[in-house]
Amino acid sequence: MNELKNLSPKLVWSYFEEICQVPRPSKKEEKIIEYLVDFAKKHNLEHRIDKAGNVLITKEATKGYEKLETVVLQSHMDMVCEANKDKKHDFDKDPIEPVIDVNWVKANGTTLGADDGIGMAAELAILADDSIEHGPVECLFTVDEETGLTGAFALEPDFFKGKYLVNLDSEDEGELFIGCAGGIDTLATFTYKEKDLKADHQPFTINITGLKGGHSGDEIHKGLGNSIKILVRFLQNAQVKFKIRLAEIDGGKVRNAIPREAMAVFTVDKKYAKDLQAFFSKFEADIKNELKTTEPNLKLTLDQEGNPESLIDKETQQNLLNALHGVRHGVFEMSRDIEGLVETSTNLASVKMNNKNKIDIVTSQRSSVDSAKHDVKETVASVFRLAGAEIKHSDGYPGWEPNTDSAILNVTKTSYEKLFKNEPIVRAIHAGLECGLFLEKYPYLDMISFGPTIRDAHSPDEKIDIETTQKFWDLLLDILKKIPEKK
Repeated sequence: MNELKNLSPKLVWSYFEEICQVPRPSKKEEKIIEYLVDFAKKHNLEHRIDKAGNVLITKEATKGYEKLETVVLQSHMDMVCEANKDKKHDFDKDPIEPVIDVNWVKANGTTLGADDGIGMAAELAILADDSIEHGPVECLFTVDEETGLTGAFALEPDFFKGKYLVNLDSEDEGELFIGCAGGIDTLATFTYKEKDLKADHQPFTINITGLKGGHSGDEIHKGLGNSIKILVRFLQNAQVKFKIRLAEIDGGKVRNAIPREAMAVFTVDKKYAKDLQAFFSKFEADIKNELKTTEPNLKLTLDQEGNPESLIDKETQQNLLNALHGVRHGVFEMSRDIEGLVETSTNLASVKMNNKNKIDIVTSQRSSVDSAKHDVKETVASVFRLAGAEIKHSDGYPGWEPNTDSAILNVTKTSYEKLFKNEPIVRAIHAGLECGLFLEKYPYLDMISFGPTIRDAHSPDEKIDIETTQKFWDLLLDILKKIPEKK
């Protein structure tokens, strides 16, 4: 503790450090909910909890600001839980270990949870500090944003009263977001038969590690490596050249992160073992050369080890590898209206074997155009259907259509220019935010999203810029004094 004690703004970093001590994986937010309730009671603030676990803590206006409209400050409680392979960390029990690295704060071998722990910390600092000037404030903390937007989906239309909402879940200081992509997941399942091992076969284990991973919305356009695609590219070629037989396959973890690691166990006729290893060496060199700029730490290993109990039947193996090799990953379309904005994308997120002779594949599609979202969903599904997989789609979530005439946008732009003598960038984001769902329940809401600079979110390289956290805080405090008055 106290690693961050000398950083500014002190109260924000103090609460962030406290939040790091509270486990808060998606769908397991009980401990952070308890922490928030205890905070409200300690500060004699009114609070509410809905059936989903969303928490609302309210604070009356400070003297002289009673006429301002109520503003909702919103962040999500949960965090993406990713750790380096050599890091032993139980996200259900162990605290996050924040450390200072020059101008950044990051974690020791795990995701940091600045997404969106820093938003939570800012809200708590405002609620705790009676010297801060503001109108009526409602601080909304939602559950399970990262894996299903469960809290936003379940939000009741009368849970809060504010007309303006400031979402504190963006990751680029100097940019104000007034729109976001909608999303949907496509889930494919293969059912396989177990086949006996072959006596004349040698087991091998291949591992893909060292990739950056990252946010499947914010970073999908960066050309980062996908561990599953790299793994399958090797397996597909080895299947054709050496008739390998697949026993195990595993890659990726969560739907909204580009997969960093993947592995497979397979067997090959012993007479092909040396040729296979030579092919792997060439494959390794080619992949590292292709990704040398974006993935300098990529590591591929092939070892003569593994203890498979059975093999996946040949037909399912071929269908699986063909589908994973053929399915798209990455940017599907760039926006025709907003320069530099990804319109539509798809993320091949994970492949997992379960104990029911099934192989589950999770993919996630995003688009700022609703019809395009459904088109890319069906494009991905078609590849897996042709391979014989069962397909399911999630309910999906809506995008947030930009409103350039927004009053809260005008307030925020004016404050930013006054504080920093610079004009902020106003744009939409390809990542999904909860704002689209809020707008469905509260169609009158006027919303904006901003935050400090966070890099490599959803990966163990996640880090938050210290200097921009101060700017984020200064902007938020200035906005609170300039919320439009009640009519």
